[in-house]
Amino acid sequence: MELDHDICYRALASRDARFDGRFFIAVKTTRIYCRPICPARTAKQVNVLFFHTAAEAQELGYRPCLRCRPEAAPHSGAWRGVSNTGFSNTVSRALRLIEKGDLDEGTPAALAEKLGVGERQLRRLFEQYVSASPQGVAQTRRVLLAKQLIHETAMPITDIAFAAGFGSVRLFNEVFQQLYQRPPSDLRRDKQAGSSSGVTLLLCYHPPYDWQAMLAYLSARAITGLEIVEDGIYTRTICINSVQGTVSVQQANSHALAATIRFPNLAALPQIIARLRAMFDLAADPDMI
Repeated sequence: MELDHDICYRALASRDARFDGRFFIAVKTTRIYCRPICPARTAKQVNVLFFHTAAEAQELGYRPCLRCRPEAAPHSGAWRGVSNTGFSNTVSRALRLIEKGDLDEGTPAALAEKLGVGERQLRRLFEQYVSASPQGVAQTRRVLLAKQLIHETAMPITDIAFAAGFGSVRLFNEVFQQLYQRPPSDLRRDKQAGSSSGVTLLLCYHPPYDWQAMLAYLSARAITGLEIVEDGIYTRTICINSVQGTVSVQQANSHALAATIRFPNLAALPQIIARLRAMFDLAADPDMI
C-alpha cells in the first residue's frame, strides 16, 4: 500500500505522535531518515520521502537520525504485510524469524527453505511488500538494536556487537563507520562500564496500553516456580538452548515497558526481545482494534 505523501507530510508538520512507528521520513538534502515526531526543523515537502520501514530507507543509503532515534520508535505491526494473502503471510513469517536473529548466522537460502519457498521468490516478495531485501532488513535490525543498546545500556561496545547479531567487532565497527561516519563509541553519552545486573531496554508501544490488566491476566495464570507477578513487575525464568536466565518487565515512562534481561548468552538477546514483544503484544494497533 502506497503512503499518501500529503497526509504523511501533514503528520510530520504537526509532529502527530499517532503516526510514530507507522512510517519514516527521509530527507533528500541531509540523507537522514527520521520518525514523524522528530524535533528537527521540518524539511520542505519536495525534499522528503516517506517509507513504511526503516530498512527501506536505510537500504537506499539514508542514515538514522541521532535526535529522534528511529530505533526507539514503537514496534508497528503494520509493516508485516499489506494484505492477508498467502504471499504477505510468508513475508510476515520471514520478518518474525529475522527479528529473532535467523539471518545473523543463517543464510537467505536457509530462511527460504524454512518458509517453504525458493530464495529468488523470497527476495521478490520482500521487494514487493517491504521494498528491501531480507539481508537489508536483518542489517537494519542489527544496527538499530546496537544503537539502542549503546544509548540505553552501559554494556561494553564489544558485547553490544555480538548481542546485536554482528559476527565480529570489526564488521560492527565498519558498518557504524560507514553509516554514521564515526565509531560506535562516539554515540555513547555514558562512558561507564557495564554491570552484572542485566540489560534493561525500553520496548515501546502505541498507546493506550492497559498494563494493570495485563499484569492481572498474567498473575491469574502464573506458573508456580516459573513466573512471579509482584509490585507491578512480571518476572519469569527462561531457557534457550539449555541456557537459563530471567526477564523482568515493568511499566516505564514514554509509552514503553522496561525489560531487564539477565542471560549469559548475549547472542540470544534478539530472540528474547522478539519473544517479549510478541508476549506483551507490543505491535498491536489500538486505533485499528
